[in-house]
Amino acid sequence: MKISPRVIGFHYTLKNPAGEVIDSSSGSDPLLFIEGSGQIIPGLEEKLLLLSVGDKRTIEVPSARAYGDHDAQLIMQVPKNRLPKAEGLEVGDQFATRGPNGEPAGVFVVTAVHADTVTLDGNHPLAGVDLTFEIEITTMRDATADELSHGHAHGPEGHHHH
Repeated sequence: MKISPRVIGFHYTLKNPAGEVIDSSSGSDPLLFIEGSGQIIPGLEEKLLLLSVGDKRTIEVPSARAYGDHDAQLIMQVPKNRLPKAEGLEVGDQFATRGPNGEPAGVFVVTAVHADTVTLDGNHPLAGVDLTFEIEITTMRDATADELSHGHAHGPEGHHHH
């Protein structure tokens, strides 16, 4: 008998090492994901899989099991004329990159603008940051065939957004 992956729903408050709230599901629907699908960071998922509906926990996730360690090789100086937009660049602008076969390869953020070059950072904004989640499990159920074929969990009563 094949066991279907579960849909797990949870409310969360995410904090950085200084205890500042980075994100929260408070006031909105719980976050839903299909276990084993890579939809949430691995260090959080492995802890959630051990819990039951109604459980409340504080979960510490080291950066290596969250968004990875900060990678200095993902910071680069690029001539402005190699970017799709050479004029009017500002710190915070983002560029999606593509791999050799046209597949999405990542997002780079402008961190400095110079006369002829731009500094780009391809690290996730939370790379290198240890995270603390305060969570409450709200849902655990088998994923439906529709959810598995669509690749994401649907909301209550199977409703979903596309």
